[in-house]
Amino acid sequence: MDLEAMIGSLSDIGLSAEQQNTAKILYGSGQNTELIRYLKKCRCGLVDEMHESQKKVDRIDYLIRKAEKEIS
Repeated sequence: MDLEAMIGSLSDIGLSAEQQNTAKILYGSGQNTELIRYLKKCRCGLVDEMHESQKKVDRIDYLIRKAEKEIS
């Protein structure tokens, strides 16, 4: 897959419409260094979201274990 096609699929990886537009503008204007920097920033945001989701899963797992202990 070429870079242009990957830029077109940014919504599939969870980037907002604004983030997609910014990436497309950077790509379209040939600002590849800025594009890479911007995509890394977007990646950091996605990783932060992943960590928050993992915390929620951990809390649910804790509640499940606690409930299982009470019924056994």
